[in-house]
Amino acid sequence: MSATRYTYLGPEGTFTEAALRTLPEAATRELVPMVSVPAALDAVRNGDAAAALVPIENSVEGGVTATLDELAAGEPLMIYREVLLPIAFALLVRPGTTLADIKTVTGHPVAQPQVRNWLRTHLPDALWESAASNADGARLVRDGQYDAAFAGEFAAATYGLEPLVTEIHDAENAETRFVLVGRPARPAAPTGADRTSVVIWQRNDHPGALLELLQEFAVRGVNLMLIQSRPTGQGIGNYCFAVDAEGHISDRRVGEALMGLKRICPVRFLGSYPRAGVSPDTVPSPRPGTSDTAFTEASDWLARCQDGRV
Repeated sequence: MSATRYTYLGPEGTFTEAALRTLPEAATRELVPMVSVPAALDAVRNGDAAAALVPIENSVEGGVTATLDELAAGEPLMIYREVLLPIAFALLVRPGTTLADIKTVTGHPVAQPQVRNWLRTHLPDALWESAASNADGARLVRDGQYDAAFAGEFAAATYGLEPLVTEIHDAENAETRFVLVGRPARPAAPTGADRTSVVIWQRNDHPGALLELLQEFAVRGVNLMLIQSRPTGQGIGNYCFAVDAEGHISDRRVGEALMGLKRICPVRFLGSYPRAGVSPDTVPSPRPGTSDTAFTEASDWLARCQDGRV
């Protein structure tokens, strides 16, 4: 395995690359762009890279399905950290292009919902076609296949384009969450401001089936930060669920919730890792009865009862 190589969703000039370069260790790694999320993650699986940075959630569009599906299938991988990046798009064009010249536009599918209203107002007749990434859209514009691309302004110089319009976003303060993914190992120690990610599958579909799964978190006071259903590919109505829970697997409430789930359904653990930009001082205290101390006291009480020391 190459311990010095990190892959990311490429080509050069993507928001993913920009997010990766915010990590201190990126300065000492070989950063290798890949054509897709599956390709970036497969490089980790087959030992060609130590880790991959990929987008997993957007504040406008929700979960990035390509990443969620890839983490749910294939050889297991683990998330070790996350990066939050504010997102604003620029409309990149070949030099000399005006708005009136633009008949076709491109960008990553996740970008379209973030600029839909702007497009409706300023380019109502332009035809949108998706690209593998925003930077790949810029490359296609450079090569003459489209008139304009929505990408990061920083990608303009890489592809010989000009930012015709900047700071485009339908939603203020839009941001994308990226995750650094590697091969399974022991999670980092808890920080007090952590996230635990899993994928869970229903054993069978029946009334209240999803409620039964979510109750494992609820009765232990575990707050859910994301839940997104994804088809399993095994027929209409067969779904798995990507879940992000507040806390670390070493927290008793989180660990026992995962054990409760494992007893009733298949579970894939995707990692416990620090939340980006969140201080432990700002994380609410556990609900009464769900702290580690409360679980320990309850366990000690049960042991006394079993020993006849009521």
